Amino acid sequence: METSTPLIRLSSILDNDFYKFTMQCAVVSLFADVKAKYKFINRGEHHFPPGFGEALRKCVDAMSELRLQPEEKAYLFKTCPYLSPAYIDFLAGYKYHPKEVHIEQNGSSLEVTIEGYWFRTILWEVPLLSLISELFYITTGQKRIDDKEIERRTEEKIRLFNQLGVTVADFGTRRRHSFAVHQLIAATLKKFHGNSYIGTSNVHLARITGVKPIGTHAHEWFMFHGAYYGFKMAGGLGLENWATVFQGDLGVALSDTYTTDIFFKQFNKKLSKLFDGVRHDSGDPVLFAEKTIAHYKNLGINPLHKFIIFSDGLNPEKVAHIAQSTKGRIGISFGIGTNLTNDVGLEPMNIVIKLSSIQVGENLPIATIKLSDEKGKYTGDPAMIELAQKILGIAPTQNSDEVGR
Repeated sequence: METSTPLIRLSSILDNDFYKFTMQCAVVSLFADVKAKYKFINRGEHHFPPGFGEALRKCVDAMSELRLQPEEKAYLFKTCPYLSPAYIDFLAGYKYHPKEVHIEQNGSSLEVTIEGYWFRTILWEVPLLSLISELFYITTGQKRIDDKEIERRTEEKIRLFNQLGVTVADFGTRRRHSFAVHQLIAATLKKFHGNSYIGTSNVHLARITGVKPIGTHAHEWFMFHGAYYGFKMAGGLGLENWATVFQGDLGVALSDTYTTDIFFKQFNKKLSKLFDGVRHDSGDPVLFAEKTIAHYKNLGINPLHKFIIFSDGLNPEKVAHIAQSTKGRIGISFGIGTNLTNDVGLEPMNIVIKLSSIQVGENLPIATIKLSDEKGKYTGDPAMIELAQKILGIAPTQNSDEVGR
């Protein structure tokens, strides 16, 4: 890698997914004494060029300069009344501590871990992934298609979504090609939105384009609860604690941290009525819809009064298939990530950062895991995965990302 590799600077502390801020608000409120460790997982087995780690280090160090600006603070107060004033004041004083991020490159392999108090480290995941993705394309010299073709592809997608009569949101910050492409996508979606495009998970782009910031919580919320309270308590107690903080707002429940079947056992009538809907993020989406509809009907709840947000590796063809199978039976919406923000003629990266352990006080760290509805996406220490499977009565598997070792 040449020493002229450009330094990528994020333009706003809000250039992050909305659910990171909502979860940070909840963590500050309920679990301020918890420490956390995250680990980068290179699912796509990408080969990083020489010097990549040093270049990433410089980008991470530059993030220490980011601060919530007065106009951004005013925006959060106005747009997100469910975020407490105390939390927004906390965020105004927050700054990234680059020492929380450890980067090591061995040959073409990259290791990244994040360690510190959970309420602080929770904001690193999404911008770090977006930096790794953008920097990878730069350092490997890959050239994308031009802006006009990106606009054309995006316009074609949003017109299809309007024809299908479905609503969609941009969920693509983590594995975007670059901020420039993401900004172009956001502007194009806004221009041709019709009745379909309803917002973005990226708070910075939501603010500057005048659309709704969208998000609730992620897997790590339930991964923490599983490690701290036990796997049989994780789903129900995670949602109870969420409702305690947000009092019914942000009412979309993520369903697959310990598989959908386990989730519905814990998603009792009280929670099913309190939460507006559920989010699908792994496994067969149509089968998930059938299970969700049956769950609501069994509890005497009209499925048409609830909704599903589908968010697992979507593209226009998948959206059309799901819509044709489920529309008119339950409310539906779609969160589309990489297919929107990294459809630029190059292979998108397959990378994630996952919570790998938590620690409370002087107690020993506890490994965290995610099972999901696709066994190939199991994440965490294999011994802890095996224990969870025994406790929850889930058939064993050998497939996992093994981040807990």
